Amino acid sequence: MLCTRFAENPIILTSEIRPSVEGMKVECVLNPGAFTFQNKSWLLLRVAERPHQEDGFVSFPILDEDGNIKILKYATDDPDLDMSDARMVTYKGKMYLSTMSHLMLVCSEDGIKFDEPQQFPTRIFGLGALETYGIEDCRVTLIEGKYVLTFTEVSEFGVGVGLMTTTDWVHFDRPGMIIPPHNKDCALFEEKINGKYYCLHRPSGIDLGGNFIWQASSPDMIHWGQHKCVMQTRPGMWDCARIGAGASPIKTKEGWLEIYHGADFNHKYCLGAVLFDLNDPSIVLARSVEPILQPEADYELTGFFGNVVFTNGHKVDGDIVYMYYGASDEVICGATFSINQILTTLLKVTP
Repeated sequence: MLCTRFAENPIILTSEIRPSVEGMKVECVLNPGAFTFQNKSWLLLRVAERPHQEDGFVSFPILDEDGNIKILKYATDDPDLDMSDARMVTYKGKMYLSTMSHLMLVCSEDGIKFDEPQQFPTRIFGLGALETYGIEDCRVTLIEGKYVLTFTEVSEFGVGVGLMTTTDWVHFDRPGMIIPPHNKDCALFEEKINGKYYCLHRPSGIDLGGNFIWQASSPDMIHWGQHKCVMQTRPGMWDCARIGAGASPIKTKEGWLEIYHGADFNHKYCLGAVLFDLNDPSIVLARSVEPILQPEADYELTGFFGNVVFTNGHKVDGDIVYMYYGASDEVICGATFSINQILTTLLKVTP
């Protein structure tokens, strides 16, 4: 067996998360970033919430540019209302999200039982015009002694990649959006390569192109260029519809190992792996033929959005990857992998 799920799975339930303010209900917890700080394991959860619903109405939150919550409310029989997708609300042609996400900090002594730390601010909310629908799916990378957070910014203007940095998890620098819409799934490499920072990211094609993984480089992690498409979806396979990066690539003797997600046209999300060249990470050396983790457990098959496993956070200890993942957009789980074992499963890519 390629992976070993934590025996305690799921380790965090939606029902265990308190809402950020009175009157809100947490609908789901998902897709945590992961890191080590003060000799503890930490997760940066994505928490999605909305107001308690009243019969005959739908209500959902947005933020103003100052970060204040505003509740929008419409009658469900309003002909201008479209709720055909549970994740979205469209009113008079304008699209909103049915929930608003923010980030929540939790920590653990053993990597399994997590709690909110008392001495740190534990909630991070959207701020500014490009985050009025919330912030989502944060990756956390320790680079040169600084924690760098890349996350999804959502607003009426679209979905792009935001950046924050911190050294103490109390004070944050928020330079803003670094890659414009429509883009997400940004994972930074943990060290410079040939004097430059590198990242993986995922623009979304509408007609031409597709939901492929791209790579870019930067002198300062703010200004990104030399964009190149490095991975495409594969017709007829488990990752035929869309792919996206997980957490930071892992440096091995064989190359940079990236655990990524892929989905088919039935919206089944699985995890696979890809190996990039150490000196030129735009070169793909090998890639998974079959998933290394796919929805099989009950908590992965059913939930807010079922048949989903999705990761953007892990810790590495020697050969072992401790991977944290969201399952069915409703619970947080964990699994361990052997790096060497993953490498043996990859199929070499012919130039």
